[in-house]
Amino acid sequence: MFGLFGPRPAQQMERFRSRYTARSLIVHQGFAGDWLEELLKQPGGGGHFRIDSRPLPRRRPTPVEWMVQTHILPLELPQPLFLDVREDAILARHLTRGGHPVHPSEIAWFLEELDRRHHARLAFTGDGELQVQRGLPEQDNEALSMLEQLGL
Repeated sequence: MFGLFGPRPAQQMERFRSRYTARSLIVHQGFAGDWLEELLKQPGGGGHFRIDSRPLPRRRPTPVEWMVQTHILPLELPQPLFLDVREDAILARHLTRGGHPVHPSEIAWFLEELDRRHHARLAFTGDGELQVQRGLPEQDNEALSMLEQLGL
C-alpha cells in the first residue's frame, strides 16, 4: 500500500480528488502585505483552501502537497495561482499581473470567466494521470468580465 515515499501516485490522485473535487485552492509562496487579509474580506474569499508551496517537497507528502509538487509547480505559472478542482479537470489561472498579485477582489471576475479563460486545464485521464492543455498565454491576465461590465 505504501512505498518508501508514501502512497502510489494513483492512490494520491484518488485521495486528492475525493478531498478537493468541487473546491478551490490558492497555491502561493506567502502573501505580500495585506493580500490575505483582503482576500478574507471578499465574498467567499475564506472558502478557498490555501497551500504554501515554499516548504514543499516533504518525504511523505499529503495528497494536496503531492498534487502541487508533481503536477502544478511543473507548469511554472506565477503564484499565487488559483485552482478550480472539478470532477473531470483542474482549471488553473494565475493571480498576477505585471509581476504583482492582483487585488483579491478580481478573483470573482476571474471565476466568472474561468471556463473560457484559464492558463492551464489539467484533465483527469482515468489512469491516475493528468493531461495538460495550455490556455491563455501567461502574460494575458486581464479580467475581461470586469472590463466588459465597465464598458471598456
